[in-house]
Amino acid sequence: MKYIPEEIDPRTLCFDHRNPRIAEFNITDKTPEEEVISILWNEMGVDEIVLSIKSSGFFQNESLIAIREEGKQIVIEGNRRLAAIKCLLNPSLADYIGINKNILFTDGATKASINSIPIIFVNDRKEAWRFIGFKHINGPAKWGSYAKAQYISQIKNEYNIPLNQIAVQIGDTHRTVQKLYQGLQVIEQAESLGKFNRTDINAPRLYFSHLYTGLNYEGIKDYLGIQDVSEEVSNPVPNNKVEELESLLLWMFGSRSKSYEPVIKSQNPDLRYLDEVVKNNEATYALKEGESLIYAYEISQPKEKTFEQSLLDAKRALQKAHSYQTEGFTGTDEALLRLSASVAKLADELYDSMEIKWQQLQNKGTEKKRLFSED
Repeated sequence: MKYIPEEIDPRTLCFDHRNPRIAEFNITDKTPEEEVISILWNEMGVDEIVLSIKSSGFFQNESLIAIREEGKQIVIEGNRRLAAIKCLLNPSLADYIGINKNILFTDGATKASINSIPIIFVNDRKEAWRFIGFKHINGPAKWGSYAKAQYISQIKNEYNIPLNQIAVQIGDTHRTVQKLYQGLQVIEQAESLGKFNRTDINAPRLYFSHLYTGLNYEGIKDYLGIQDVSEEVSNPVPNNKVEELESLLLWMFGSRSKSYEPVIKSQNPDLRYLDEVVKNNEATYALKEGESLIYAYEISQPKEKTFEQSLLDAKRALQKAHSYQTEGFTGTDEALLRLSASVAKLADELYDSMEIKWQQLQNKGTEKKRLFSED
C-alpha cells in the first residue's frame, strides 16, 4: 500500500498514551499533555531533537505515523519528534519541564517550517506494527526491555500474531521475544488478580529487566511454578502460586501504599541472592517478615559458607581500617580506642574457640598455642 503524507498542524496532534515507551511511566489518557512532554524531555532525549531542528530544520522526508481514533489524531510513531515540535512552538513549556526558556527559542523561519508537518495516517495500529517494531526493538531507535515487552504483548494478544513471526519481523531471536512476553504476562496476571498495581511501585519507573532477568533463574522460576517460555501462555503462574507471585513482585518493585522499599536494588548480586532465598523456606519466611535480603540470603546458605564469608568480610574491613589508621585515629578519641579493644577481644575469643576445636579434632589436646599467628 502506498501512503501519501498529509500536512497537519502539530498543535492538533495528540500523544499516544498506549505507546509502550510512554506507558512505562504509568501514563494514561487522563495525563496532561505537559506532563507527557516533561517525561519525554527528561527521560528520552527530546532536547537532542530540539537542537537538531534548530540547527538543521525538520526533516520533511521523515513523516510521523498517526491514526484517527476516538475523534483524535494520535501519533503512534514519532512522539519524541512531536514533543520537540510542540516545545519549539510553545516555549512557555520550559517552565513545566524545568529548563531555561532560551533553549526553546528559535528564529521565525524555523518556527514557520514546523507550523505543519508531514503525517502518514494508517487505518489502524495493526497496519503499522511491522515498521514500528523493527525500528524500535532492534533498529536505530531502540526501546528498553519493558517497552519491547509491551509492544510484543500488544501484537501477540490484540492482533493474534504468533511470537515466532514477531521475532522474524523485528530481527530478534524467538527465545528473547518469548522471555519478554512471559515477563509482561506475569505482571498482567498479577494485576488481573489484584495482587499488583504498576502505579503503586516504590520507584520512579518499573524496572522490568529485574523481572525479565529474574525469571531465568531456576529458583525464582520454581518459586512461581512457571513453565518454560516456550509455553507462551497468557497466565504463566498457576493458581496455587498466586501468593508467591504477590510476594515476588513486592520484593522486586516495592509498594508506595505499603511504604515498602524494593529489596532488589541492582540485578547483581541482588537477583542471585533472591534466587537462593526462595529456594529455602526459612530464608523466604525471614524475607516475608521484613528481614533484609542479605540476612535472608545468609540464612539460605550452608553455615560453613556463611562463616567463611563472614571471616573474609571481617578481614577486609580490618585491613581497610588499618590503612586509614594513621589519619583516622589522632590518639585523642578514647571511644575509638575502646571500640578497637572490643574488636580485638572478639577476634581473640573467636580464634581461641576455633583453635581448641581444631586441636581436639587433631587429638592434640586443648592448650592454646597460637598455632597460626598470621596469614
